[in-house]
Amino acid sequence: MLKLTVQKQRVGPILGRHPWVFSGALKQIPEGLKSGDTVVLVNEEGQFLAQGYFNSYSQIAVRLWSWDEQEVVDDKFFEKRISNAYEIRKSLVASKQTDSYRLVHSENDLLPGLIVDKYADYLVLQFHTAGIEFWKDEIVKALKKVVKPEGIYERSDIMKNKRDGGVGARLALPTSVDVGAQNLVPTPSGDQRVENFQPLHGKIPERIKITENGFHFWVDVIGGQKTGFFLDQRDKRQALTKYADGKNVLNCFSYSGGFSVYALGGGAKHVVSVDSSESALELAQENVKLNKLDLKKCEFICGDVKQYLNNAPPPTPPPQGGVAISPPYEGGARGGFDIIILDPPAFVKDRHKVAEGLIGYKKINEASLRLLSSGGILVTASCSAHVSLSDFRYMLSESAGRSRRTLQVLETFTHGIDHPELVAFTEGEYLKCVFAKVV
Repeated sequence: MLKLTVQKQRVGPILGRHPWVFSGALKQIPEGLKSGDTVVLVNEEGQFLAQGYFNSYSQIAVRLWSWDEQEVVDDKFFEKRISNAYEIRKSLVASKQTDSYRLVHSENDLLPGLIVDKYADYLVLQFHTAGIEFWKDEIVKALKKVVKPEGIYERSDIMKNKRDGGVGARLALPTSVDVGAQNLVPTPSGDQRVENFQPLHGKIPERIKITENGFHFWVDVIGGQKTGFFLDQRDKRQALTKYADGKNVLNCFSYSGGFSVYALGGGAKHVVSVDSSESALELAQENVKLNKLDLKKCEFICGDVKQYLNNAPPPTPPPQGGVAISPPYEGGARGGFDIIILDPPAFVKDRHKVAEGLIGYKKINEASLRLLSSGGILVTASCSAHVSLSDFRYMLSESAGRSRRTLQVLETFTHGIDHPELVAFTEGEYLKCVFAKVV
């Protein structure tokens, strides 16, 4: 196994069990390495520090997965990693009430770059680095042995550097080219994003029926967002139920209706779901029916959330009982909601655009606060890793000030128990969700 020497002044994070090693920390990186090659890190005296896989010749050179010098990377290595992760979820999450959860959480389960989500008897995989993709066969084999799923589906999005054996030579292609299940997307940097969407084992149904906290959902793992469902909001959805009884609820960026179903299950009087995707809203309706909840209490708005928030009508039941998807609302009297849920996509995907993204968060939170009735509850989330919880709280205080409302934080959530975090890996923190009351 290739040994790479770490500069004396850069061994601290490795000893602290941080899983990333930057290229500047290494004395030398030889030519000819391939993404996924196993490497051992040593200090300048040649003493063992850790082992991992070579990631790329870009900023993060090595991703670490072991601090045990005797550990051998083979089939049993992946079986052990997956088994350890599975045991945590089986003991702390899985039950007759919940059969779906994050099974492997990348660096935090010592398999850097790998995401595995379990939906009932099926698994959805994401390989986020070329290095972990190198071990795809071993990982799939281990998952089949340890978890024994009925099917495995891949939904990967991998950045490949030309120097790392990527597909940069195809940059002359205009925007994207389909190569079987592989979609090649050129980027301005000269690297390329490779999207793989394909079954790896068994037959994958169009929709998978899952159970979460006793509620049921149809999940579209092939055409839905991310891996099909936002499993990281499970505990936040459950927390919503205690606030919902008899309330008028607005669920923004509602996707397939997760928060909407929980609100109805908690006794909500009326729930408005707003999303830009008509297919997502159709699935949300199916999820309401699946749980035998009252569609007459629902309204589904297909349109831009920001526009809706700035032109929201009073929360009164729609004439047709909410069964049909309504067109975007274009004006009228503004009304008060008792609960507003904001669960937007990441507004900040680049650390250089934090200020810009915070403006986006501020606009939707300020508009929501203007719509909330006195004593109303704002449930607001951010999945932007570059926005810290303190940044998010400060944004909320500015939004409250501009809307002339006083906010009292009741509950604050971060990662769920199936999304554990290595204590040293603060870069892996991404989700924050605040339940706040207008007082």
